[in-house]
Formats: sequence, C-alpha cells, structure tokens
Amino acid sequence: MAVRPAVVVVGDAALDVVARHSGPIAHGDDTRARISLTMGGAGANTAAWLAFLGCDTTLVSNIGDDPAGAQVRATLTAAGVRCEFTVDREAATGCVVVLVDDSGQRSMLPDRGANARLRTADLDLSGKRHLHLSGYVLLDASSREAGLDALAAARAAGLTTSVDPQAAALIDDPAAFLQWVRGVDLLLPNREELWNLTGSGDARDLLSTVGAVVVTDGPLGASWVSPDGVESVTAPPAPCVDTTGAGDAFDAGLITAWLNGASPRDALLAGVAAGSDAVGRVGAQPSIT
Repeated sequence: MAVRPAVVVVGDAALDVVARHSGPIAHGDDTRARISLTMGGAGANTAAWLAFLGCDTTLVSNIGDDPAGAQVRATLTAAGVRCEFTVDREAATGCVVVLVDDSGQRSMLPDRGANARLRTADLDLSGKRHLHLSGYVLLDASSREAGLDALAAARAAGLTTSVDPQAAALIDDPAAFLQWVRGVDLLLPNREELWNLTGSGDARDLLSTVGAVVVTDGPLGASWVSPDGVESVTAPPAPCVDTTGAGDAFDAGLITAWLNGASPRDALLAGVAAGSDAVGRVGAQPSIT
C-alpha cells in the first residue's frame, strides 16, 4: 500500500510569463505570440507535482512582499503544498520569461529575484523523510550557502536526499558542483547536464560521489545508474505542448515512487509518466491546464 511520504523541497518559486510562438523570433522586431501567466520556479514545480502525486509536501523558498508573491503562495497552497516562505521586503518575487516554440521546446530568461537571497538556517526537518534540492540554489553564489546548509541538515537528521542540477549552461565548475552534492542519494541530471559534470557522458563516473544517478533524455526515456547496474526505460509517445517543468515533474514522479519502495525500473516509469503528463500542458505545474 502506498504511503504519503513527507518531503521538503528547497528551491525557487516564481511567476512564469510563457510566450508561445511559431517560427523564428524576429530579432529587433515583432513576433506574434500567445501569452500565459503561470506559476513556476523549479522548486515550486517539483513541490506542486509531489503534492499532486500524493506526497505530504513542504516548499522552502523566498518570495517578495508583492502581489506576485501572494499569488504564488495562494496557488501552491491550493495545490496542497505547505509553503514555508520567507517574505523579502527588499527583493521582488522571482520571474521567468519562457519562450516556447511550435515544437514545445522552451528557452528561459530567469530573474531569480528574492530566490537569490534564500537562507535555510532555521530549516525545520522534523517529521520529514526526504529533502529535494533544486540545483539553481547551488548554481547561484548568493544562495549556495543555503543549499549546502539544507543538505547538511538533511543528512544530520537522517533524511534521504536528491538534487537536480537543473541547467547545463550554468554548470561552469563541474568539480565544485560535485563537491557540493557529495553524499547525495540521488543525482538527477538530464543528458546535457551529465556531459557537463563528467566530460564523458558516463554516469558511472559519478558513483564515487553520489548513491545513484538518474539520467533523463527527453523523449528517449531515462536510466537509473547505481553500483548494482543500469536500468533503463523508454518514454511513451506523448503530445508535446510545452516542455517547461517536464524534468521537475519527472523528479516528483520518481521520488514519490522510490519513497514508496518502488524498484528502480518502476520508479523510472513513474517519473516518465509524470514528465509525459507535464509536456502535454501549458505551464510547469499540474494545477495549470
């Protein structure tokens, strides 16, 4: 019987301005688009999917003292996420401009805003079973200490941990990043992030640093690499409307199944199912349709 694992997510919460366009963007001119305002931030996306999939979920993040922050809190609370937010009176709530082409592929222009000022010194992990950290927290020097503190606190409290590197283009010091995540139970890179971290694309190179590596490869599926071997699954055909947050949804599906005792293969299938669900929606969270 499935349990309801208590998971704490540490990461960004933001508003996404999603611009869906057809054809190339006309540089220095106008390009017609369909604009949607949705909830975003990798931490918030994962938290929303975890709650949707049945986890008792808490999100630790920073928001501004502004209408956007109030909207983020209200939407996530309605989705079943417990919001442990610090309200920053000096920085605005994070905002991401998301450009989505007619194949569903996204490009993002993020302004982390208050997320960059995250602190986790008073992180309450009582009653929690797992901590998931968004890599954006580590990739920005201004919030890195908060991410490292959260991982250290989770280990001291006996929680399992996971980290999604989040952005291959921002991993400019792979050796340092691997030191930051040393001892994590699950590292969850996509194929491009794995190449940046290893230089070889071989997830086995990371097993001296983390417990297991789960590699996503878009429509090709995902693999679980551990000292016990490699398990891979393919992704079922799925309509692709918007890839924003698909990796966050995958993380949530995989973590939920893993915490409920699923085998690596079944955990991968659960992750792929959530990611496939996500790409069929506009926006990065299950509450947005």
